[in-house]
Amino acid sequence: MGAPGAQRESDVVERKPITTTDILSRKQGEKIVSITAYDYSTARLVDGAGIDIILVGDSLGMVVLGYPDTTRVTMDDMVHHTAAVARARPRALVVADLPFLAAGVSPRDTIGNAGRLVREAGAEAVKLEGGVRVREEIRALVDCQIPVMGHVGLTPQSIHAFGGFKVQGKTGEAAEQVLRDAVAVQEAGAFAVVLEGIPSPLGERITGELDIPTIGIGAGPDCDGQILVIHDMLHLFLDFTPKFAKSYADIGGAVRAALTSFREEVRDGRFPAAEHCY
Repeated sequence: MGAPGAQRESDVVERKPITTTDILSRKQGEKIVSITAYDYSTARLVDGAGIDIILVGDSLGMVVLGYPDTTRVTMDDMVHHTAAVARARPRALVVADLPFLAAGVSPRDTIGNAGRLVREAGAEAVKLEGGVRVREEIRALVDCQIPVMGHVGLTPQSIHAFGGFKVQGKTGEAAEQVLRDAVAVQEAGAFAVVLEGIPSPLGERITGELDIPTIGIGAGPDCDGQILVIHDMLHLFLDFTPKFAKSYADIGGAVRAALTSFREEVRDGRFPAAEHCY
């Protein structure tokens, strides 16, 4: 029996932060589990559940800030929310999205914007959308020691070019382009790539051809990991639910029920009761 307060080796290992090297080592091994989070309290809950990657996604524009799409999200938005997540000091790897036009314009601008997410906000890696067209930006970030997660397939920042949120890679030619994008991301030095909104067979094919892990969101079960937006999986975002999202709890319904009870108790004079008063 050890001395009081002594840490077991297993406890120390359990609390060891997850790094990009750890994620790379999980290729075709134990599945990688990723969840979005946009604030301190949610990040604490997500990390307590043993999630591997917390993504501060630009999806916050829609599910938190009420924008119609992700193109309205600014660098200041991303820095603000990433910093809130990083303050939770999670064991999970914290990855932050580079928002629309923060990457893909020039390597110099991309480095500056990614640097803000790392230096000001505390991100441990950044994610940017695009494949072949952003490979020079990815390479420049990696050269600056900023780890990069890629994102190909349905890239929400490109919805105006796509004509909406549409599944990508459905034709043979389109599938080959998604594969080329994924390969370009890998060759540029990314440690992982998100595959979004593509047919399951294509997700399986890309996962088999790449040496870096693939993380799917609407890309089938054969990716090396999966990610969901927390507002989708908890039914907190009521505007719409993507086909690929599974609701694991109706937290939105529970919140509405609690608020209704609060309203009725205040109006009936049942709250506050004696035990709630000084």
